[in-house]
Amino acid sequence: MYSQSDLIYCYDGSFDGLLCCVFESYEKKEIPMDIVLADEAHSLLFATKKISTDLYKAGRVLDSIPRKMGISALDFVRHSFLTCLAQKELYILLFLRLGYRHGPAVMNMLTEDIVNKLFKAVQHLERESHLFKGFLRFSIINNVLVGEIEPKNYVLPLLVQHFCERYPEERFLIHDKTHGMGLVYRPYQSAVISIEELELPEVDEDEKTFRELWQLFYDTIAIQGRYNPQCRMSHMPKRYWKYMTEFGRQTQTSIPRDRSGSSDTLLSIPAHET
Repeated sequence: MYSQSDLIYCYDGSFDGLLCCVFESYEKKEIPMDIVLADEAHSLLFATKKISTDLYKAGRVLDSIPRKMGISALDFVRHSFLTCLAQKELYILLFLRLGYRHGPAVMNMLTEDIVNKLFKAVQHLERESHLFKGFLRFSIINNVLVGEIEPKNYVLPLLVQHFCERYPEERFLIHDKTHGMGLVYRPYQSAVISIEELELPEVDEDEKTFRELWQLFYDTIAIQGRYNPQCRMSHMPKRYWKYMTEFGRQTQTSIPRDRSGSSDTLLSIPAHET
């Protein structure tokens, strides 16, 4: 018999740590009120329980998910963990409890509030990561392609394959300023690391020239008589504009040029006003 407890679980913020919270919930036959990061525990009014990360316990839970619910459920849980959904940890725990009870059918239980919230959060994550594949801009700084983003969700793990396959012979860094993380790549080696602060040097004259050319190209292909800012915002949401070079802002990111220096290599064609 499981009961809603008055406890709040505190964990280290890792996926393995969350799986240990699931293990604890089943072992102690309790459902926590919430699951929060250990750093937030001091400001809580309710009793807390620190859940230590144990790789053996995490492994047992991890192995059980595809066995009980299917591999798609495991992928879904992994993606859910990357979202910006409030109380995502608690929703994931409750989703897994449903999954252990109903098996693979849990993936179709969209009328359940828990499942529905997670599905919407994962859809938002996947849409945002897709947009960054086109809206991310790089600058060449010290012979490294450097781009900055401020996503709502933790999208870096979903961008690894795309950019590593697109620029296999380059060296690049994508800095996620929201989460203090960075995707670093050199030929055939990549890693996502913690980057709390990153102070970039001033770009050189060549980079400034390519930025100006990109802005000129963007302005030149625009049709003033068909200017439609609402349409542009529907294709390029305003929160992405800060680091998009074609809008003429003095940002620290830019579209990369070909390594031969002969022309621009476009990550995407800018959305046209209609």
